[in-house]
Amino acid sequence: MNEIQTTFGQIMKKDQHMPWSKSVKFLPCLLLLLALSWACEAYAWQPRNREESLISHREPGPVVGSPRTYILGLDEDLNNLAWRAGVGYRALVRANPDIDPWLPPTGAQVVLPQAAVVPFSAQPGITINLAELRLYLIWREGAETLVRFYPIGIGREGRETPLGKFSVANRAKNPSWTPPPSVRTERPYLPGTVVPGPDNPLGDYWIGLNDHRIGLHGTNQPYGVGREVSSGCIRLYPEHIGDLFYRVETGTPVAIIYQPIKLGQRDEKLYLEVHPDQRGMIADPMAEVLRQKALLGGGSRLDLDRVRQALADKSGLPVAVSAQ
Repeated sequence: MNEIQTTFGQIMKKDQHMPWSKSVKFLPCLLLLLALSWACEAYAWQPRNREESLISHREPGPVVGSPRTYILGLDEDLNNLAWRAGVGYRALVRANPDIDPWLPPTGAQVVLPQAAVVPFSAQPGITINLAELRLYLIWREGAETLVRFYPIGIGREGRETPLGKFSVANRAKNPSWTPPPSVRTERPYLPGTVVPGPDNPLGDYWIGLNDHRIGLHGTNQPYGVGREVSSGCIRLYPEHIGDLFYRVETGTPVAIIYQPIKLGQRDEKLYLEVHPDQRGMIADPMAEVLRQKALLGGGSRLDLDRVRQALADKSGLPVAVSAQ
């Protein structure tokens, strides 16, 4: 996968054939272009490039999107960057294990986890993989199949988001929120109904499932996206739920799965994406990789040393594991 790197250092580097006194005149324009470029992609879902969104429904495990790097500025931290980069907080931290998420050094190069292996079982509709805190939307436009993914927040310990197959039952813009009994027990001071507005934890959009315990919604606390903090519902960044809301309808299938290990392929190369197995459901990680390789088929062979390293790192990034 190609890595796109946006750094102030690259822009400020002098041209070998241009005197610095002349090249500096262009610096404000270059910095403005960089700022505008970042602003256009800030808070965005992935992939942004339509070509990278196209997948073949006959080939399981496609790798979509591309990782990027970002140079931290003064007083920036990973908590704030996650929202602006359109990625989940935990995903960003795992992709950058050597960087202090709260007090990172200015100028540190951060990997943005904006690439992913699409789960084997993903079909047109919504697939939510709890293990990676990510939602996939697959849809068809004529003869083409496209995918995009969004980071999510899910249920905390004791209030876990359930697994299973569901469908969209209802949709609402500017929803009111009636706290369920479980939430009211914890917070008895809540009103009977929370009206739409900045204090409403559902945000601006609600997508209800046929299991009335849960739904997909926005949030008035974006920093909870990419974490296990909800009472069971799936929360998305405000910008993402606004996009998803208009792409689904009543009856859209929703599959909630748990797959911490995903093997995929791009350009005849194998990629392994590994997340922590929080629920302890994978007894033998290597056996799981080999099982998925058998399902993928193809002529590429696994480099088992690379596989072992990816299983140990659990970076959440698609890592090349093809044998040379």
